[in-house]
Amino acid sequence: MEKISLDKFNSELKRWKIPPIVKKAVSVISDKKGDDIVILKLKGITDLTDFMIICSGNSQKQNKAIADDLQRLLKKEFKSGPLGIEGSSYGEWILLDYVDFIIHVFSPEIRKKFSLEKLWMDAKRYDFIFTK
Repeated sequence: MEKISLDKFNSELKRWKIPPIVKKAVSVISDKKGDDIVILKLKGITDLTDFMIICSGNSQKQNKAIADDLQRLLKKEFKSGPLGIEGSSYGEWILLDYVDFIIHVFSPEIRKKFSLEKLWMDAKRYDFIFTK
């Protein structure tokens, strides 16, 4: 996987045909130091959702902070709240369901165990691993 700078990340997001709210979600995750951010474009593959965002945090506290900021900032900028939230009390795997897109915030161990990226191998994939 290619490592990219934050500047390149921001310019790539502008170029891709991804809804603004999904781009904002990825930016929020990046700002909260989420790791290994992946966007899967599922439109045309499943009726479940159009996009899936997967990321990792380094602790339960960081995962909760990422999820809390996502909810706060997406509500503020897009007037959009999640239809459902799962896992926020524990923090190892937090799911935010915005219908058109779903966000998964994982601990690295749980992410590896469930390997959602492998489950959706047919999806167009956008990977972000930031250089420090």
